[in-house]
Amino acid sequence: MTDKRDPRPAGVFLSITPLVTLAVFLIASIAAFGDATTGGPAQLGLMMAGLVAGLIGLWRGYDWKELEEQTYEVVARAMPIVFILLAIGLLIGLWIAAGVIPALIFYSLELISPSLFYLATLILCALVSISIGSSWTTAGTIGLALVSAAQIAGLPAGIVAGAVISGAYFGDKLSPLSDTTNLAAGLTGTDLFDHIRFLLWTTLPAFGVALIGFTILSFAGSAEVDVTRITQVSGALDESFSVSPVLLLPLVITLGLAAFRVSAFAALIIGALVGGGFGLAFQPGLTADGLGSGLAMLASAGANGFVAETGVDQLDSLLSRGGMESFLTTIWLILSAMFFGGMMEKSGSLDVIVRLMITGVKTGGGLMQRAGLTALLANIITPDQFLAIAAPSQMYRKSFEEAGLETKSLSRVLEDFGTVTSPLIPWNTCGAYMAATLGVATFAYAPFAFFNLASPVISFLFAGLGFQVARRVGVTGTPHS
Repeated sequence: MTDKRDPRPAGVFLSITPLVTLAVFLIASIAAFGDATTGGPAQLGLMMAGLVAGLIGLWRGYDWKELEEQTYEVVARAMPIVFILLAIGLLIGLWIAAGVIPALIFYSLELISPSLFYLATLILCALVSISIGSSWTTAGTIGLALVSAAQIAGLPAGIVAGAVISGAYFGDKLSPLSDTTNLAAGLTGTDLFDHIRFLLWTTLPAFGVALIGFTILSFAGSAEVDVTRITQVSGALDESFSVSPVLLLPLVITLGLAAFRVSAFAALIIGALVGGGFGLAFQPGLTADGLGSGLAMLASAGANGFVAETGVDQLDSLLSRGGMESFLTTIWLILSAMFFGGMMEKSGSLDVIVRLMITGVKTGGGLMQRAGLTALLANIITPDQFLAIAAPSQMYRKSFEEAGLETKSLSRVLEDFGTVTSPLIPWNTCGAYMAATLGVATFAYAPFAFFNLASPVISFLFAGLGFQVARRVGVTGTPHS
């Protein structure tokens, strides 16, 4: 239904009030509870800030029922993510019970040199992600195993999680199989491979920053590695599970399905079920009391998580996880965040903030900077990675055309600011997913996600200097807000 009314104008001060409300709640929550961004306080803050945005909509003349219904449409966008999260929970639970994740941890400890652990993690995750085009699948499979191996070795989980995310998003950003890469190119009307080639100008320097950072941290961290603990845990894994290279096949199958463009949800479900089947075939402990008992144990692990009893406390803590139930708090966070984003959008507050973002632009590089910052802001407000690319692409496309800029200038900054910053925001769908999947709080890994931090900074500097600001040949223009 198209609204024919002329709502009251909302000023900047009124429009940013929901953001201020959210900031106050989050700051108070962190001060009172520490990093409690996913356990309840953040959800409450998002809901309260969304209600404030709704009150602004009422003041402007919108009907509450209309605001509510339209916001539910925005919340509905999160449903695919909800099912992916449930699939990841199922996969982790089944893969631990089946010995797949224990095998991944075992071989990670055997094959990766502790003195180069962080660097190897970065490169391995980058290679996997660029091959399959999915940061989420990379983090939920090999990434989880590497974080667990690092904790066993006595290395800080936040650093290795930062390496996992840096590598995963490097591949996600450049892979022609990536959803975000195709989305940014498609919505701006840019040829996919022109987009990827232009991305290299900012992506390779950012990856270079990550390589240098994790090389330094790897050599510095090698002195912290507890070799005795590694030996103890490897022995416990070998005793508690039947560890074999064949248990790596479910991972290969899952990554292969992703590489062949099978939907993420379907690939994860198939991978989880294949892993469960391998568990019944290769883990005698599952079928010791018969096939029915084994199936019941797998069902419990998939629904409620696996409970490890290896006799090694640290290993039991790492492996007692998974199950669809474990992601319910994360789903609660995502739904609360989408409610907040929906109210911001439907009340008109988001439009006012966006118009403020594009005023006073004088150069093509300045326009690129504003578009990138808008994508970052959208990641915070909406808060969804795809919306952070989709919304600015439509808002700025005409302005880029009037300024004589090629469409790849827009598509690149949307990825530089939109794709890679999403896991750094606790209530963003990507941030919530990474924290829940890797078992590391967003604020713990964010300082070490060097690639994700460097990408927008390098892009902003390049645009400000006018370096690699692609203009259409023979066309000049002035940006218009």
